Amino acid sequence: MKERYDELIKLIEKANYDYYTLDNPTVTDREYDNWMSELLDIEERHPEIKRKDSPSEKIGGEVISEFKKVEHKIGMFSISDVFNESEIVAFDERIRKEFPNPSYVCELKIDGLAVSLQYEKGIIKRAATRGNGLVGEDITHNVKTIGTIPLRLNKPVDIEVRGEIYMPLKAFNELNEKRLKNGEPIFQNPRNAAAGSIRQLDSSVAKSRKLDAFLYHVPETDKKTHYEALMELKELGFIVNPNIRLVKNIDEILDYINEWTARRGELPYDIDGIVIKVNDIHMQRELGFTAKYPRWVIAYKFPAEDVKTRLTDIVCTVGRTGQITPNAVFDPVKVMGSTIRRATLHNGDYINSKNLKIGDNIFVHKAGDVIPEVVGPCLEDRTGNEREFVMPDKCPICGAGLVLTESGIDLKCPNDLCPARNIESLIHFCDRKAMNIEGLGERIIEDFYNMKFITSIIDIYNIKDRKEELIELEGFGDKSVNKLLDNIEKSKQNSLEKLLFAIGISGIGEKNAKILAKKFMNIDNLMNASLEDLTNISDVGPILANSIYNFFRNEDNIKLINDLKNIGMNMNYLGAQIKENEELLNKRIVVTGTLKKYTRDEIQNLIELNGGLWSTSVTKKTYAVIVGENPGSKYDKAKELNIPIWTEEDFDKVINS
Repeated sequence: MKERYDELIKLIEKANYDYYTLDNPTVTDREYDNWMSELLDIEERHPEIKRKDSPSEKIGGEVISEFKKVEHKIGMFSISDVFNESEIVAFDERIRKEFPNPSYVCELKIDGLAVSLQYEKGIIKRAATRGNGLVGEDITHNVKTIGTIPLRLNKPVDIEVRGEIYMPLKAFNELNEKRLKNGEPIFQNPRNAAAGSIRQLDSSVAKSRKLDAFLYHVPETDKKTHYEALMELKELGFIVNPNIRLVKNIDEILDYINEWTARRGELPYDIDGIVIKVNDIHMQRELGFTAKYPRWVIAYKFPAEDVKTRLTDIVCTVGRTGQITPNAVFDPVKVMGSTIRRATLHNGDYINSKNLKIGDNIFVHKAGDVIPEVVGPCLEDRTGNEREFVMPDKCPICGAGLVLTESGIDLKCPNDLCPARNIESLIHFCDRKAMNIEGLGERIIEDFYNMKFITSIIDIYNIKDRKEELIELEGFGDKSVNKLLDNIEKSKQNSLEKLLFAIGISGIGEKNAKILAKKFMNIDNLMNASLEDLTNISDVGPILANSIYNFFRNEDNIKLINDLKNIGMNMNYLGAQIKENEELLNKRIVVTGTLKKYTRDEIQNLIELNGGLWSTSVTKKTYAVIVGENPGSKYDKAKELNIPIWTEEDFDKVINS
C-alpha cells in the first residue's frame, strides 16, 4: 500500500509539473482524476501514511482560526517607483558611476500580492505575506491550494523564494459574475480579489478562486547573477514569468518598456509596470539599501491608460445622505482589462472645469489603475451638436426641490423619505465595513426594497418572517435563505462601533465611530451625552458634535434605537477596554522608523488602548514621536518643532507606569 501511495504521488507530481511549469500536459484529465481519487481513498483508509507534501493538500478544506504572525528573516523591502524616462536614465547613470558595465533583468510587474515561501529539504514549510516588510501573516494553508506553487521541489534544498500571487483575468471575471448573481459586492480589480482570497480562513474558498503565482527572487542565493537564480527557480519547479529579458544598456531597457506598454492588454493577467534589476548579485550587495528601498532595483509605473469613447449622457444619482452626484455615461470601452461604462463627475463645478458636453468624444482612464475617471473632452472632434449639461433643481427620484450643502458646491435632496436615499442607507447599513451582512448586496437590497420586503433597517431583522416567500424567489433556495438569515442574526452581535457607523450619523466614519464607542462604552451613555461632552472629545469638534447630538434628539432616530434594542441588537462596545493613562489621554502620538519590538498595528493598538490618539503627521499638536531605526522626515520635523522624541523603551515606561 505504501509503495502504491508513493508511486501515485510521483505520478501526480510529474503531471502537475508538466501541466503547470512546462505548459505541456502529458496525461488526460481522466487519468489524473483517477490517480487523485485513488490517492484520496488510500489516505482516508490509512491516515497514518499520509505525507505532508501530498498533492491532496492542494484540494483545500483546511480551516484556521486566525492568521499567525511571521517574522521575515530578511526584510521584504518595497521597490522605489519611477514614472518617466528621465528617472530611468538617472537610475542607470547612478549604477554606472559605481559599476561601469552593468547588465539588467527586466520583468513585468505583476499586480498581485507579494509572498514569501520557505522550503526545507524541498518540502514547503511556510508561506507568508509581506505585511509591513518585517512581519507578515502565515498563509500556508491557502498557498498550498495554488496549483502552480509546488509542495515538493525537484531537489531536496533549503530555500526561501519570493514572488507574486495573482488572479488571472478570466478567473477574476468569473468570480465577479458569480458575486453579482449572488447579490454580493464585486471586487474592483484582480489585485484586491487576490488579496481577499489569500486572506480566507477557509482554504477551500481560496482554492475556488483559481489563484496563480510567479516567482522572481531568491533572497539568499549562491548564484552569480539574478538571471541564473531565476533559471534555478525554473529547475526547482517554480513558474517564472516567461517575459523576463536580460538587457545590456538603457536603450534595451526603454525598448522593453515601450514594447510592454503597448502589449500589456494582450496578457491574461494585470501588470502595472516594469521592474528593472541589476543582474550581478555582487553588484546588488555592494549597492545595498536605503532606509526604505534596495538601491539596485526600480519599478517603472505605467501612466494611466487614456482611451477614447463617446459621452452619451450625464445622469444624477442620490446618495444615502441625499447628495446628488452626476455620473458620466459613455459607450462601453475596455480599459486595463475590464469594460467600463460609467464614471463619477462629482458635482456641477467639476463638470464645468472639465468643459464637458453631452455628445463629446472623451478620454477616460483608471485613476490609480482602479477607479474610472473622465480625463476630458477631445475638443477637435466637436461638431456643434453637443449639448450643455445643467445640474437639476429637483431630486431625480422623488421630485423634491434640491438645496445646497454646507460646502456651497454640492446639491442635496432634503426629503428623508426619498426612496433613493432609503436604498442607499440600507446598502450602507449592510456593507462589510458597517454591519457586514453577507448576502445583502446592492442588487438584492434594491430588489427587496421594490418588493416591499425591506424598506427600513428594522425590516432587515424581520425578513425571517418572509422565509417561505424568499425561498420561492429566483436565485434563492432553502440553503441560501438560511445562510442569509444566519448572517442577519449574527450581525446583532457586532460591537457598538459597527452600529454607530451603520446607522448613518452625518459625519461619522469608521474611525470616529470607534472613538465614540470606546469613549462611551454603550449607546445609552452616548445618547445622554451633552453637547459639551461631545465637543471635548479629541477629533470630534463642534460641527460633528452638533451632528451627533441632534441625531439622538430626533424622535425617529430614538425609535430606531429602541426598536433595535427590542430585537436583541448589541448596544455595547465589545473591544478592549481603554486604560486612561494620564500621560497619553487624548494626546496625539506619531511613529516613524522601523520598530524592533512592535508592528505598526500593535503599537497603534497600544496607543489607543491607553487613551492616546494615533496620528500619521507631525504638527504643533503632536505630543510625542516614537522613533525606530532609520527614521524619516517626521523625526526631523519633530526636532524642528521641539516635540519630545521617544524610543520604544520610553513608550513602554509610559504605558506601564
